[in-house]
Amino acid sequence: MTPTDSPKYRHPFLPLDGGRFLTDGGLETSLIFQEGWDLPAMAAFVLMEIEPGRNAVRDYFDRYVPMAVARKVGFILESPTWRANPDWGVKIGYKLEKLAQINRDSIDLMREIRTKFEGPHTPILISGCIGPRGDGYDPGELMSPEEAQAYHAWQIGVFADTRCDCVTAMTITNINEAIGLALAAEAAEMPCVISFTVETDGRLPTGHTLAEAIETVDAETGSLPPITSIAPTRRTSHPRWKQARDWAGRVRGVRANASQCSHAELDNSTELDSGNPKEFGEEYAALLERLPHLTVLGGCCGTDHRHIEAISRACYGRDRKAA
Repeated sequence: MTPTDSPKYRHPFLPLDGGRFLTDGGLETSLIFQEGWDLPAMAAFVLMEIEPGRNAVRDYFDRYVPMAVARKVGFILESPTWRANPDWGVKIGYKLEKLAQINRDSIDLMREIRTKFEGPHTPILISGCIGPRGDGYDPGELMSPEEAQAYHAWQIGVFADTRCDCVTAMTITNINEAIGLALAAEAAEMPCVISFTVETDGRLPTGHTLAEAIETVDAETGSLPPITSIAPTRRTSHPRWKQARDWAGRVRGVRANASQCSHAELDNSTELDSGNPKEFGEEYAALLERLPHLTVLGGCCGTDHRHIEAISRACYGRDRKAA
């Protein structure tokens, strides 16, 4: 990689500098339930192989990024690679060489979208999205931190050789995998975002509290992950954090589900529960009052551009008046 090809925002990592960012909603649920795409194992990366699929991803972000431009805030583009890791790739029928190229192509597409929208008031970061080795709701058989580091090093290494600015590990269900991810990212000199799955009781699927997860990862990695973000159901999107202490300062972003249901209920549902976008935005505004250090606001399963627009109005609406 030549100096002119170097990542734009990898060092320094802008969300740590007090900036404000929007990001997208539930990519896979939007593509499957609203647009009718057949995504094996919810793997959006398969769309990178066909032009209609790439166009679908372009159209998806075309509904989101203009909101950040209008509010004069930043935006984080997450690549459609949540399932593009070795085990899931094999299940879907992809060998590593092909999977690596798809990861690279996904970052190239994000660069194209950034070029289209970025302006002086809207820095746009590109994140290489990484999913768990197993299921995003069920931890299953746990790896050791060393096993997790070795496993995720492959995809992180692919991203490190592209122009993405960071990696984001979404829907991580357990502490060991988070530690391994952070260490693999450090070895690749990549800023790393850890996004834990949090249930309606405020705990990870393993039963650990969010405080325990953050404090343990910090203790084992020297606070390497610069942001700890959450993928909670809406019932834990703010009431459980009323008594938050020092660990809450590590929560720099939130991506909540649209539904009020538990993850188990959602996993067994055949219909998409989009909840109430207006209430969704109001809950984020209430959360922002409790955690003013939040810098990244977006959605997870079941959310779409309506939910992010509600967030932008409720949390960043004053920007329109100031413009």
